[in-house]
Order: sequence, then structure tokens, then C-alpha cells
Amino acid sequence: MASQGRDNWLSARGLKTLVDPVCRAWRRVVLYGHSKTSQAWNPVTDEQFPSPLPTARVIPRAEHPISRASISDNALKVLYRLKNAGYQAYLVGGGVRDLFLGREPKDFDVATDAHPEDVRELFRNCRLIGRRFRLAHVHFGREIIEVATFRALHDPATSDDSDDVKIEDGRVLRDNVYGTVEEDAMRRDFTINSLYYNIADFSILDFADGMPDLESGVLRLIGDPEARYREDAVRMLRAVRFAAKLGFRIHDDTAKPIPDMAVTLEHIPQARLFEEVLKLLMAGQGVATYQLLRRYGLFRQLFPETEAALASEASMVPSWERFIMRSIENTDQRVSEGKPVTPAFLFAALLWPAIMQRMDRGDEITEPLEPELLQEAVSDALVVQLQRVALPKRFSIPLREMLLLQPRLERPKGKRAKRLLGHPRFRAAYDFLLLRAEAGEVSDSLAKLWTDMQASGENRTAEGSMEDPPQRRRRRRRRRPGPEA
Repeated sequence: MASQGRDNWLSARGLKTLVDPVCRAWRRVVLYGHSKTSQAWNPVTDEQFPSPLPTARVIPRAEHPISRASISDNALKVLYRLKNAGYQAYLVGGGVRDLFLGREPKDFDVATDAHPEDVRELFRNCRLIGRRFRLAHVHFGREIIEVATFRALHDPATSDDSDDVKIEDGRVLRDNVYGTVEEDAMRRDFTINSLYYNIADFSILDFADGMPDLESGVLRLIGDPEARYREDAVRMLRAVRFAAKLGFRIHDDTAKPIPDMAVTLEHIPQARLFEEVLKLLMAGQGVATYQLLRRYGLFRQLFPETEAALASEASMVPSWERFIMRSIENTDQRVSEGKPVTPAFLFAALLWPAIMQRMDRGDEITEPLEPELLQEAVSDALVVQLQRVALPKRFSIPLREMLLLQPRLERPKGKRAKRLLGHPRFRAAYDFLLLRAEAGEVSDSLAKLWTDMQASGENRTAEGSMEDPPQRRRRRRRRRPGPEA
């Protein structure tokens, strides 16, 4: 009853719309037992960041190209409602970066001093998500505006005493300690992502000299690179992804620790790495991203057996390299043309050298693939790969089926070849065979044969016609007469 009375008291019309910061702080004490001014709520500044925190450089509207006309209407609704309720509200991250560069943002993120529970009260279409980072998602049909509360810098020495933050071996496992906009800016990964578009006066706040880096095309981490990578090893993958996507140069201080610290990716959950691989290689800049991953030793952590095969002395290594490059080029082309792409095909291509290495096909071999050996090699390669990067069954099953069709494609004889044209995975397996032919792994004549069989409709092989024999008419069974009445 006391709890119900407290909730009714806090939901009264006069208190529900409070904008006085003092009243909002007291309300948090009543509801959650702490305030933004307590030490547990606002930890001390970490040593890797400057103290005192830098003052923002304010870039007025007249000196930057970002216009509200380029911002999503739904993002503007969120920004203005937060502002009108007395909260600070900024458009942040990649949205500001892309708008400044004249690109179309993939999504729009908002940062505010409102806590997630405060955001939920303002938006009936809001859902709170996340355990590691508590976030508010405001839904507008298919568009989701992500709203994050300013996060505080924290001291690893005192973080174990708080339920809101958890740090282990320098890695941030949970972080729901809220702070100021200055602290939040220092917590972001790269300087070019630490720009804040202020809806109050349409200016941009630059806390980390991100604007000069954005103008000169430099990707630079905020703070000490080794400490930031130790907090979250995925930042190394993000550095490569942004460099490839934007055509930027990774700053020397940011790039130097990556080869030695790449091994820390083994602490990242496999499911999260799967999502990162999709962002890296299925966003349209796969070729440049793949080259950077190999250059900085990151590909080895994502696809260890494939890297081992490519680093071997097998004579097929150049062919495998061409095969992977052509596969990624094909994916990039399909993305640019707006065609669908599937992780099953990409992972099959990336694992192919490892599978061939397991089958001892590292040297020139003219014999067709053995189905039993291939099936065993595919299964073993997937078992090892899934320990590093997850692959959901909705992709691993088609991958397996597509690869196991390769021996049948290499033996286009008899009536089975025609039936193969109707297999659900034939088209994907055929495209995979074409890439193998381009890489020099199988003959061009084999690829041409299957191409002609689809195009001409003659359905013939070197052994002659593959027309199915005429089917016998099924004889109707006579019904036995029933018993006489």
C-alpha cells in the first residue's frame, strides 16, 4: 500500500511535468535511492582523461552545414520534447558526423541528462533495453530513435562498490553511472563521434577536437588507446570499419596498439562478434575493410583457421586469396545495387580455404571433391569457427547445404544433373562455383556448362540427353466389391 501511495503521489499532475532540476534530483532519491550528486552516481574522473575536463568549442549554426531539414522528423520530435520538458537534448554520434560530411545517416541517436525512466515517462512508445548499458528506444513504426543518458567517467578502484558499474581486467561489463555532457563526450570512442548538435540553438559542441579530425580525414581515439581498447576490444573493429567506410586514415597513436591487442577480442561474446562481422563485411566497403583487418591482425581473431590457411605455404594460397577477394567484391556490388546479401554465402567463402586445408587440398589437385571428406571438413571447420564467431542456424544450415552441392556440380552427368537445377540451394551453389572458376580452382568449361544448361534449356551433358524417361501411367486399383446387402 505504501508503494502504491508513493506511485500515485509521484504521478500527480503537478509533479509529473516538473522541470526544476532540484525537484527532479529529489524525485530520483525517492524512487531509486541515489542522486546524480552522490559519489556512487558520479564517480571520479579516470586518470586517462584530462582533468579538468575540456570546455566545448561551440560552433554556431552559421559556421556548420547541418540543417534540421536533414534530420529525421521523429528524431526532432524526441529532441524537442526532451528540451521542452527541461532536459538537455543533443543529436550525437554518427548522425552528426555523417550530416557534416554530406552523407545520409543510417540512424539518429540522442544524448540527454534525462534518465531512462524519465524518457519513458515522456514517450508512451518507449522501451527500456540493455543490461550492460541502459538505453531508451523510442519507436516510430520501423524507425527507432535511441536515447542514451550522459554517462560518467569512472574509477576502476571504486567501481566494485557500485551495482551500477562493473569492471573486470579493465573491461567494462556493466556501466549505468550517469554524469554530465562533458563526461559523456570523453566516454565516446573517436573524436569524430564526439560532436553534439544542440537542439536549443542549433550549434555543435566539440569537446575533443573532433571537427579538425573530421575535416582532415583522421580517425583518432579519445584518451589512452590501450586503455580504451582494454575497456572494449570491439573498438579496434570499429576503427577499421570507420576508416574503410569514410576513407579516413587511422591516426598512428590509435593504430599502433592494435596488432598486439587484437588477441583481446577473444573476450568478446561470439554473438556480438557475429553482428560486428556483418557490419564490417556486408555494408558495401568489404574489400577495404578486409584488407585493413588482415593488415592489423584482426582477421586472425575472427577467422583463425582461414588466416592459418592463407598464411601457409600451400600452392593454392593465391587462388584462395583471389576467391575471397572476388566473394567480397561480389557482396559489395550487390549491396551497392540494392540486392539482397546473406551471411551464409559470405561465411562459406571465408571458410572455404580452411575447409580445403582440412581436406589436404592445398596443392594443385584435379580430382573432384569427395562428398564424404567435404562433409566432415565442413562440420569440423564450423565447430572451430563457432567458438570464435557465432553463426545462427538459419545461416549455418544453408551454408552447409550450398557447400555440399559442390561435388555434385563437379560431376554434371546423367539425369541427376537436371534434377539438381531444381534444388533450393542450386542458385547459391552455382554462384559459389562461378567464383571458384574465377579464382582458378575449377575449370571455366565446367562453369560455362552449368551456365548454358540454365540458359539454353537443352539440359545436355557430355553423355547426352538428360531428359527424364517418360513416366509410366499409374494403374488404378480396382475397388473390391463390398459385401452384398
